[in-house]
Amino acid sequence: RRWLRQHECVEKLNMHAILSASTGQEQLLTELLVTYTKIPVLIGELISVEIWKHKIFPVLCQLEDFKPRSTFPIYVVLHHEASIINLLETVFFYKEICESAEDSILDLIDYCHRKLTLLAARTANGQTVTSAVLVPPQELQKQAETMEFEISLKALSVLRFITDQVESLPLSALTRMLNTHNLPCLLVELVEHCPWSCCEAGKLKKFENGTWHVVPPEDQVKMTKLDGQVWLALLNLLLSPECQRKYHFDGFNKSQLLKLRAFLTDVLIDQLPNLVEMQRFLSHLAVTEPAPPKKDLVLEQVPVIWDHILKKNAGKWEAITKHQVKHVFSPTEEELTLQARRWAQTYSLDMMEALAPDKPRCRVCGTEAAKRCSRCRNEWYCTR
Repeated sequence: RRWLRQHECVEKLNMHAILSASTGQEQLLTELLVTYTKIPVLIGELISVEIWKHKIFPVLCQLEDFKPRSTFPIYVVLHHEASIINLLETVFFYKEICESAEDSILDLIDYCHRKLTLLAARTANGQTVTSAVLVPPQELQKQAETMEFEISLKALSVLRFITDQVESLPLSALTRMLNTHNLPCLLVELVEHCPWSCCEAGKLKKFENGTWHVVPPEDQVKMTKLDGQVWLALLNLLLSPECQRKYHFDGFNKSQLLKLRAFLTDVLIDQLPNLVEMQRFLSHLAVTEPAPPKKDLVLEQVPVIWDHILKKNAGKWEAITKHQVKHVFSPTEEELTLQARRWAQTYSLDMMEALAPDKPRCRVCGTEAAKRCSRCRNEWYCTR
C-alpha cells in the first residue's frame, strides 16, 4: 500500500500549503519543494492519475462482476488528482517553483490545455443533478464529473501563474502555449462562454469557492476570481513583447481576439485597470493587417510524460484494471478498517494544528505580528 501512504503525504502537504498560505508563511514549503526537486514528481503523478481516469476508471465502472464492499479506495484515487492540482495552485504563485519544474513545465502546460478545452466545451453549468438512487459506479461517475469541473478551474489558476513568468520560461514553453495550443483563442472562448456562470430560474448563479451560489443584482457586474484569472492570463500572453514576437496574428486569431472588445466595458476596466492596456492593444490590432504566415524552421522540445505512460502500457489497460480490482480495490474488512483509521488521523484537528505553522512574530519585540516587510517578504513586524 505504498501508493496510499504517498497519497497521505500529498494530502498533508496540501493541507500544510493551504494553512501556510493563509498565514503568509509558505516560503519554507516552497524552498523544500524546490530543494528536493519535487515539482516534476508531482506533475508526473498528476498526469498518471489523469491517464488512470481516462483508461482504467471507465473499464472499472463497466465490470459487471465487480461489487466492492466500499468504493472509497476508488474515490481516493479520483481525489488524488484534485489534491495535487490544489497543491500546485497554492505554490505556483512563486517564480522559483515555476522554474524548478524544468522540462516538465511542458507536460503541465499540456495538462492545463486539456482541462481548459474540457471547460470551454462544457454545455452544462457544472451542477450535478442526483437521481433518487445511484448504484456505486454511477455515484462514482457523478463524483468524478463534479471533481473534473473543479480540477479544471484549478488548472486555469495554475496556467495563469505560469503565464506570469513568460520572461523566464523556456522558449519551447512559449511556443507550446502560443502556437501549438493557441491558448489566447482558448481563453477568448472562456471569456465568451464563462462556464462558471449560468442562469437558472431567471437567477444568475456563479461558481465560487467550491459551490454554486445566486448572485444578487448589485453584484452581477462584479468580476469573480475566475474571471480575473482569464483576463490576467490574456494580458500576460498578449502584451509581453516576447509573446507578441512569437504569436501568429493571422486573420483567424485576429478575429477571435477582437471579440474581447465587446467585454471590455468601463465597469470591468474599473475593477482591473490593467485592461486599459489590453483595450489599446486591441484598437491597434483592429487597424493592423493580418501578419503573413511565418515560415521559420522550428525545433521544438516536446512533453514526454503523457506519451511515455501511454506507450509503456499500450494494450495492457484491461489487464491493469483486473489486477487493480483484485489487489487494490477489493480490500478485506480489516484493511478497510485500518485505512479508515489512517484517514481519520490524517484529517484530525490535532494533525491540522501540527501542520499549521507558528504565528509570525515581530522581529523587534517578539510579539505576534500582523505586518510583513514589503521589500524582503521574510520579516514580520507588529507595527509599521
